[in-house]
Amino acid sequence: MSSSSSSVLEMEIFQYIDVHQSDFIEDLKEWVAVESDSVQPDLRKEVIRMMALAADRLSALGAAVNLVNLGSHQLPDGQDLPLPPVILGELGKDPQNPTVCFYGHVDVQPAKKEDGWKTDPYTLTEINGNLYGRGATDNKGPVLAWINAVETFRALKLAMPVNFKFVIEGMEEAGSLGLEKLLEEEKQCFFSDVDYIVISDNLWLSNKKPALTYGSRGSACFFVEVECGSKDLHSGTFGGIIHEPLTDLIALLDSLVDPRGHIQIPGIYDSVAALTEEERKLYESIEFDLEEHKNNSGVKKFLYGTKEEILLHLWRYPSLSIHGIEGAFHEPGIKTVIPAKVIGKFSIRQVPHMDLSAVKQQVVEHLEGVFSKRNSPNKLKVSMPLGAKPWLTDIHDPLYKAARRAIKTVFGEDPDFIRDGSTIPVARMFQTITQKSVMMFPIGAADDGEHSQNEKISRHNYIEGTKVFAAFFLEISKLH
Repeated sequence: MSSSSSSVLEMEIFQYIDVHQSDFIEDLKEWVAVESDSVQPDLRKEVIRMMALAADRLSALGAAVNLVNLGSHQLPDGQDLPLPPVILGELGKDPQNPTVCFYGHVDVQPAKKEDGWKTDPYTLTEINGNLYGRGATDNKGPVLAWINAVETFRALKLAMPVNFKFVIEGMEEAGSLGLEKLLEEEKQCFFSDVDYIVISDNLWLSNKKPALTYGSRGSACFFVEVECGSKDLHSGTFGGIIHEPLTDLIALLDSLVDPRGHIQIPGIYDSVAALTEEERKLYESIEFDLEEHKNNSGVKKFLYGTKEEILLHLWRYPSLSIHGIEGAFHEPGIKTVIPAKVIGKFSIRQVPHMDLSAVKQQVVEHLEGVFSKRNSPNKLKVSMPLGAKPWLTDIHDPLYKAARRAIKTVFGEDPDFIRDGSTIPVARMFQTITQKSVMMFPIGAADDGEHSQNEKISRHNYIEGTKVFAAFFLEISKLH
């Protein structure tokens, strides 16, 4: 296809999307109205209803849809609750075309009007060009934008430039229960002919400038438990004559990180990849408002003073955060008690190429070493109840080149190449299990407020996001 005929085709596609944007917004309104909160057990029926709606929408496109039953899971109270099915959809089997698999989820975080929403969270409401509603950006809007883009080709009776596959789940906000097992079972079947996997479940770094995400940090969560006896003690009767667990614990927690944010656990930085010149240059052009980020945090000063230093320490260096102490008195007022057992909770956001088992060993050895020097008779126990690995891919992959060209076509500028300081298990999961190229392709802006009150996606991002996905399909087809 020549560049001129390609641009004429793009204009026809973009014009259709502009003309039908009200229809696309009505579709989003219908989806947002479903209270598909996967966190609260009493709303599980709504999640299952949402999965059926999404399946119907794919079937209307002509896709073959399989609603895979994942069985049930047990709640802490012993009750068995059905898991919502996972949608495996397929549209097009042209052997001449590449096959792109899109992952998204249609469950949402809890939301109530009294939590501080300006509008009913389950009624999509447009104010000043923003579409407010739970799930608008995370992740119903992006899922629909992808479907809208596919629908546009069908409506215009255009040949599909790629074969499509869909993986849509309803438990992402509750830990994607059952998804990993399903991917393992399907890697030789459903994924056998997939060339690329695209995830659109995160945000740009900026409110205005598009971005492509190529990495995220992992998370290793730790408990450090110190116990002196079987019961709490009175500080008037025992204070000053025993080794207090909370005193030991505070010393242990204080040993983990210095005032500059540097982790003090020996060996923790040994596996961190060195910063290359090519990577360093990526940070120079990234649009990131340091003052706005500071204002959003509510703090007066960051540990670092430049954009580059901040982003490096958010994305590609590990960090350690202390989250709380279980067992210590924390109510208002004073209680002169010596707790018998306290548990400190902290996490390390690890980066490529840190190994989870090595990190755990380094943490345990460090804390045991600090504790031994205190000559305390108390019991120490260190555990890592949760560990998720980091994810990193190659921005020179053809997938990223195609997305970059699509963004340039629609938004008129090159995207920022960004990483995410938080953990995105699903990207790592797909890449590890399927061994396919995986890309995170966000369309939501930095101020969309996913998981927060007044979550939104702008009309502009939703509609232009639909266009950029359509342009991306054409760019992917050119690779083959």
